[in-house]
Amino acid sequence: MIPITELRYFADTQPAYRILKPWWDVFTDYISIVMLMIAVFGGTLQVTQDKMICLPCKWVINQTCQQLNVSVPLNSEPKGIQYDLDRHQYNYVDAVCYENKLHWFAKYFPYLVLLHTLIFLACSNFWFKFPRTSSKLEHFVSILLKCFDSPWTTRALSETVVEESDPKPAGKMNGSMDKKTSCVSDHDVEASVPMLQRTKSRIEQGIVDRSETGVLDKKEGEQAKALFEKVKKFRIHVEEGDIVHRLYIRQIIIKVFQFIIIICYTMYYVHHINFSMLCTVDIEQLTGYRTYHCAHPLATLFKILACFYISLVMVYGLICMYTLYWIISRSLKRYSFESIREESSYSDIPDVKNDFAFMLHMIDQYDPLYSKRFAVFLSEVSENKLRQLNLNNEWTLEKLRQRITKNSQEKLELHLFMLSGIPDTVFDLVELEVLKLELIPDVTIPPIIAQLCNLREMWLYHTPARIEAPALAFLRENLKSLHIKFTDIKEIPLWIYSLKNLGELHLTGNLSADNNRFIVIDGLRELKRLKVLRLKSNLTKLPQVRGSYLQKFIKFIHIYIYISAWALFTYSDMHNIFCLFQHLHRLVCLKLWYNQIAYIPIQIGTLTNLERLYLNRNKIEKIPAQLFFCRTLRYLDLSHNNLTSIPADIGFLQNLQYFAVTANRIETLPPELFQCKKLRTLNLGNNCLTVLPSRFGELTGLMQLELRGNRLEGLPVELSECRLLKRSGLIVEEDLFNTLPPEVKEQLWRADKEQA
Repeated sequence: MIPITELRYFADTQPAYRILKPWWDVFTDYISIVMLMIAVFGGTLQVTQDKMICLPCKWVINQTCQQLNVSVPLNSEPKGIQYDLDRHQYNYVDAVCYENKLHWFAKYFPYLVLLHTLIFLACSNFWFKFPRTSSKLEHFVSILLKCFDSPWTTRALSETVVEESDPKPAGKMNGSMDKKTSCVSDHDVEASVPMLQRTKSRIEQGIVDRSETGVLDKKEGEQAKALFEKVKKFRIHVEEGDIVHRLYIRQIIIKVFQFIIIICYTMYYVHHINFSMLCTVDIEQLTGYRTYHCAHPLATLFKILACFYISLVMVYGLICMYTLYWIISRSLKRYSFESIREESSYSDIPDVKNDFAFMLHMIDQYDPLYSKRFAVFLSEVSENKLRQLNLNNEWTLEKLRQRITKNSQEKLELHLFMLSGIPDTVFDLVELEVLKLELIPDVTIPPIIAQLCNLREMWLYHTPARIEAPALAFLRENLKSLHIKFTDIKEIPLWIYSLKNLGELHLTGNLSADNNRFIVIDGLRELKRLKVLRLKSNLTKLPQVRGSYLQKFIKFIHIYIYISAWALFTYSDMHNIFCLFQHLHRLVCLKLWYNQIAYIPIQIGTLTNLERLYLNRNKIEKIPAQLFFCRTLRYLDLSHNNLTSIPADIGFLQNLQYFAVTANRIETLPPELFQCKKLRTLNLGNNCLTVLPSRFGELTGLMQLELRGNRLEGLPVELSECRLLKRSGLIVEEDLFNTLPPEVKEQLWRADKEQA
């Protein structure tokens, strides 16, 4: 028999699993323990007590042991053969009668109870032992207990209670914000958002609400962070299937069937447990008796135990049927945290499904508090709060001050790269002027940014940023320059269109035709003080917008469109681009470099105020005459194209100071080029020039002349009339330079020495 001290293992399994056992499983386990005690008690009695006690029948009538009715004198003795049976003879008869005459149910009753109970226990705890489910359950219990005991859980839930009982203004944090800035109403912020964007929700615009968080030490923060990662991975793994749910249902069904079978045959055979019986043993030649009257000493006790056992099985079976009904009638493969979301500030706690949901339902039957505390680690808001606390612990004010540098414009700049957020200590650097955030996947700009009173420029490189309402109000008044680099157009936050004092906007990223429907150009109407708009992209088609919207407020547009090697501007693409630009009469700078533009549309001539035009690194073969209508042009770069000639109309550009046609196929220079008296830089390198005109002396303001990479045999002596030209500004091969007269070379060298 199994010792009593070892039976507890079957009922409890490992102590940690108790929290996964609902009340009915615990109750049936205790019933199973009582059944085991019945089996052990009955088996022990059967081993230690006499199994059968038999006495020979002296008067046998019709194969039955009866009393003789004939009157017999008191001193007379019964007739027949008399034997004094010894103990061995009695033991033999007892054993034979026990084996052959006692009913099998009375004989094996304790062992049947033991067998049934072991099957019940095995069914109840099989899901804890089956490899495909036990690993999930062990992992779940381990994570659940750690989440329950985590200091972060306690603090997160206590913060919710504090927030509900003593709400604070949404804009104020740590008591350090200026009251005027922090108290800006949401209505004021909404009014600053462009009309086109007011149909968007606050979440879509990236405007969020924020509450104050507590403080954890570094060790507790790291432990909580590890728990968040474990919960995420566990959820992904467990929600894939429902094997735990299916196995548990099968366990219950097996127990119900076993209950039905046990009740049916036990109630039928319990009547076969009898105290007395006749036993016929054909050993008359050995003992002198053939019929014996036997008694089963344990029959009465076994019948009582059997009735008690049947009542226990009835209770056990009713509980199993209730469990089966509970499982079937409820949707246990879905678990909603709706009540927790309503009670706490973590409204983003997601509902779960499959085995994850089933295990949480089972936990609720033990204690709903476990699920409530576990839900904290499913909330992204909770994780962000913890991440912020860990970030603050890691990035102290002293560490951040060491990272402040001066940029090329002598501004104090802080560059944060690949962090999990913005440390709150950043906003104590009141002297900061430029804030660069790069590769920070989830960042929210808090209201305390108002402490950075000198902040004028911000960089968001692959950093989709949300912003709180008071912070937006501050940036709307103070931010002058914004640089955004993105992969998808959706990463551009819509709140940038409410930065009414923004002077420069630099956008770098994918603006392909497939994503153009997301471009909200009309939002730029609100940026009334915008002076610089810089687009660096693979844009091939500009959206259809009315240029009158732009020309009202854009004084200077700097456009840099980058096309990959395989992409080409079609005729309609270029037409659309310049149809947009022709409305921008105040446009002074246009960059379309590093593309594969094959021609320049005639609409270029409408940009009468254009001063700088960059068309280098394209596939242009011809310069249209309309280009020379841009009489205010001072900078023209056509290098690295496929030009074969320079039109004579170049002479109309009387204000031209920089002209570059490097790396083309130009063979001759038109005389009209030398009418551009204000030229200071003339780059003619890597062409097919064989001879230079003698009119170079007319370019008296020339300071740089590039001629390297041509087929020249000599240089014109008239270069000596270019008084501002130095040897360092004359870019030619050395042997070609030596073709100049000595006095001209000396003049060029002397100019360099005087400058030195």
